[in-house]
Amino acid sequence: MADLWNNLLASLDLRASSPHGSLTEAESDSGTTVPSSPPTAFEGPNLPLNYRRLFGGQILGQFVRAAELACPDKRVKSIHTLFAREGSVEEPVRYEVSCQHQGRSFATLSILARQAARVVASAAVSMHVDEDGPQAQHVEAVAAPLTPEYQVPFDLLPWETRAVEDLNSTAAASPEYEFWMRTPPVGPELAAALTAYATDLNLIGTALRPFDGVSQRGNGTAFTSAVTAHTVWFHRPFRTDDWLLLRQHSPLLAHGRCFGRGDVLTAAGELVASFAQEALVRFDSAAAPTVSTPRAAQRG
Repeated sequence: MADLWNNLLASLDLRASSPHGSLTEAESDSGTTVPSSPPTAFEGPNLPLNYRRLFGGQILGQFVRAAELACPDKRVKSIHTLFAREGSVEEPVRYEVSCQHQGRSFATLSILARQAARVVASAAVSMHVDEDGPQAQHVEAVAAPLTPEYQVPFDLLPWETRAVEDLNSTAAASPEYEFWMRTPPVGPELAAALTAYATDLNLIGTALRPFDGVSQRGNGTAFTSAVTAHTVWFHRPFRTDDWLLLRQHSPLLAHGRCFGRGDVLTAAGELVASFAQEALVRFDSAAAPTVSTPRAAQRG
């Protein structure tokens, strides 16, 4: 686990790369059209996972870091990512950042993740300076963090994770899931990237829970899955080395796709981030007839 943690931190330590491309036209705050500079470019190492393709969470975290490095006076407010194709673990990813707008309070960026001449993923990022103002939230109350006997391992999360329910169970259940997580000590400047990384892991498994006889462990055998779009909204500053609750549910799996969404809350009950995901879930033709959905799970 320590090795994966160190490798993850290394993957988020993006280095500047020489920019390519020609000057483009952009509109300034005054409304005049001026030449903009070429995209800012960064590269980062891939996680050395025993997997045939890049983990989408790595790309999400590196997108967040690229935006923060390109626009250091603002925080990432939201990031919407489209995954175009599988990424290769054998080649580093190059992140090309273009600033669409840079104002005193907000900035809008677009980022391309490339390997060689291929676009692996793209992201639209909105950024915002810290501002004060009144606050209100309306979410379900948060119970105390679970005690150590509820510890559960997630292969790709190299930190403490605790949950009541087993996401690998093949017994049918409601398409809802929540777990607590806490990273080793780390600065708040990596909180958004680490959280984006974590939100990519369990939404497909949550969508599969109503189906009797299958779980997320069936990927590649009973079904094939791949994330196609993922969005994260960051609402407040927070830390990941304090306990966070990821509370998520999937209202729909249909036509070969699933949709899920969730919230990230602190132990004090503050809503600090939200996320949503669409993914391909294509059942094997031989396995599909054996998969059933209990009537209780078919609501609507």
